[in-house]
Amino acid sequence: MVATERVGVLTGGGDCPGLNAVIRAVTRKGIEVYGKEIVGFRSGWRGPLEGLTMPLGLDEVERILDRGGTILGSSRTNPYKEADGVERIKSTLEEQGIEALIAIGGEDTLGVAHGLSGEGVPVVGVPKTIDNDLDATDYTFGFDTAVHIATEAIDRLRTTAESHHRALVVEVMGRHAGWIALHSGLAGGANVILGPEQRFSVDWVCDWVLRRFERQYAPIIVVAEGAVPEGGSEVLQTGERDSFGHVRLGGVGTWLAEEISQRTGNESRAVVLGHTQRGGTPTAYDRVLATRFGLHAVDALAEGDFGKMVALRGTEIVRVSLEEATAELKTVPVRRYTEAQALFG
Repeated sequence: MVATERVGVLTGGGDCPGLNAVIRAVTRKGIEVYGKEIVGFRSGWRGPLEGLTMPLGLDEVERILDRGGTILGSSRTNPYKEADGVERIKSTLEEQGIEALIAIGGEDTLGVAHGLSGEGVPVVGVPKTIDNDLDATDYTFGFDTAVHIATEAIDRLRTTAESHHRALVVEVMGRHAGWIALHSGLAGGANVILGPEQRFSVDWVCDWVLRRFERQYAPIIVVAEGAVPEGGSEVLQTGERDSFGHVRLGGVGTWLAEEISQRTGNESRAVVLGHTQRGGTPTAYDRVLATRFGLHAVDALAEGDFGKMVALRGTEIVRVSLEEATAELKTVPVRRYTEAQALFG
């Protein structure tokens, strides 16, 4: 073992199945292989801003592999929106004797990590988001669990839709990327799949719905929360913006269900899956991927390879720059929706 040094870990943004698996892997390998002391920062970037910490030892991570959420807690705190945010973080790290930081999060959390790296803070990133929209990695952990939950919901909703001869609109998460909608829609046999990447025609949706009813089947429409109709705009729950500038989306499913009822004369209902997609036990795939990310993040840190994010390329874990990882979102190519349209209606 090398000489003991203190390493900080935080989880930022929305909670996600698999976060605890990363924390467990970082803690166990950090302690047992590299002889480091692991310190958890609570509540995302608010932790290093305000000095909110908890110890992470072998006992603390013993039974967390299959737990959803994050034992560290999370928040959408943006240090760059706080007075002297960067200096406060640097001061906390110095006071706590933290020599390097592992940040686990999505585009916003890792965007902050990239900025801090440029300010001289030694940081390594781990990609986390159920939306699977982080560039430079084939998959993010949490996505597989979210798709599994949404697919199971579609399977269950189909039977009640057919029993009552009604159309069901299933709204899933996906602000800017429709990966959950596409994958769960394909896996669940949806008759229409709508994502944020291209505006949709309500007339086309209604035509597909009517074709389904004509064959004596109940239509299932899967729509991402960020999907926008032609000539329309995003449907918002509230106009408030978080510290990263995001509004709270939600309601396109209900709006679309009402349009379908009015235009086709058939009963239509909406189901919003919401936070059920990111809660609960992670799938085996997400546990394995999250664990591998954690193990490789500790290696990068031990080697002093800062300003990097661990990523999945094929079946291998590689390192990419945080700049590359956060440069742009990975959205669904239009050709993937076109490919799926052969199964619509």
